[in-house]
Amino acid sequence: MPVLHFDKQFKKKIMSIFDQVNEGIKEAMKARDAVRLEALRGIKKSMLEAKTAISADHELTDEESIKIISKLAKQGNDSAAIYTQQGRADLADVEKAQVAIFEAFLPAMLSDAELDAAIKQIIEKTGATSVKEMGKVMGVATKELAGKADGQAISQKVRSLLQ
Repeated sequence: MPVLHFDKQFKKKIMSIFDQVNEGIKEAMKARDAVRLEALRGIKKSMLEAKTAISADHELTDEESIKIISKLAKQGNDSAAIYTQQGRADLADVEKAQVAIFEAFLPAMLSDAELDAAIKQIIEKTGATSVKEMGKVMGVATKELAGKADGQAISQKVRSLLQ
């Protein structure tokens, strides 16, 4: 019987994000890439904490993993901004490098036009007509656009479209 060999792209498509992180840790260790290794270990730590917080035998879905990684990316960006304000470019550069690694696991962000179209569709679906109904739209929008757009961008777009 012939042995099947899968290329890395195909393998990544069928692997869960958790498995991709574990694989990345192994590759970073072999390459002696300290920044990548630290970032991936941070992702794995957060994922394991979330997994065990729910239950010991719970498997994280890719959606849950994306939420965790996007939270880490946001924290990293915030830290980098603080370090930059304090004149610590060395620490800001490390944070930015880790954020770039986090973002490699996230789906592509929606463009402004795509976000606009998605929110218009959600507004139609919810039947909202004024800013008073912003909460109803935001509830649906944050669920549907999780990991695809920043929460502040969603909020600003919803507010502008409902006014």
